[in-house]
Amino acid sequence: MLVEDDASIAQSVIASLSNPGMVVEHVATAQGAIDSVAQEVPDVVLMDLGLPDMDGLDASKIIRESSSVPIIIVSARGDELDRVLGLELGADDYVVKPFSQRELVARIRAVVRRGADSQVTTPTESDSRVVVDERSHTATLDGVEVALTAKEFDLLAYLSSEPGTVFRRNDILEHVWDTNWYGTTKTLYAHIASIRKKLGSPDWIQSVRGVGFKFVEVAA
Repeated sequence: MLVEDDASIAQSVIASLSNPGMVVEHVATAQGAIDSVAQEVPDVVLMDLGLPDMDGLDASKIIRESSSVPIIIVSARGDELDRVLGLELGADDYVVKPFSQRELVARIRAVVRRGADSQVTTPTESDSRVVVDERSHTATLDGVEVALTAKEFDLLAYLSSEPGTVFRRNDILEHVWDTNWYGTTKTLYAHIASIRKKLGSPDWIQSVRGVGFKFVEVAA
């Protein structure tokens, strides 16, 4: 689903995505996107930020509260603050205009592939308190589902796949965000902090100074 109020840009993007066989639904407003996702979830949402009725960041946040659909922000606003804020609000990727057809198609396929290729992460012991199930895209703590954004879920799934293993920051960013990361690591820290809060303790994800993070089972 393409969320874009500029008709000429929308037509160009639709034509570009139609060439590799993608079917594009176009809406011109943030509310239209929110309503459409509520009725039928698309494979990917391409979200512009400068929409006439609502900022695309706010629309992405609203969509993320009720859906784990991959969101790629597509905007001319390319400064670091906008990119970080977009990712922290739950976007899966951020593409700055102008962009090439090849790049956009690659980004779309990457976020779709990440979901399709996900492997199930299950506890090795029956007393594991945190259970991450990538088939149902749910995470539970002591049997109670934890409300995570799509990116928070991907991050927790990655870290908890090998409890006790220290994952380097750059490796986490490359795997979870599926790109070579050249910007700030603030978005990673923000996601870690949010997951810790939702799990009720900072001990679940421990920082290893100068290296990265590890997931650790916490006793009840």
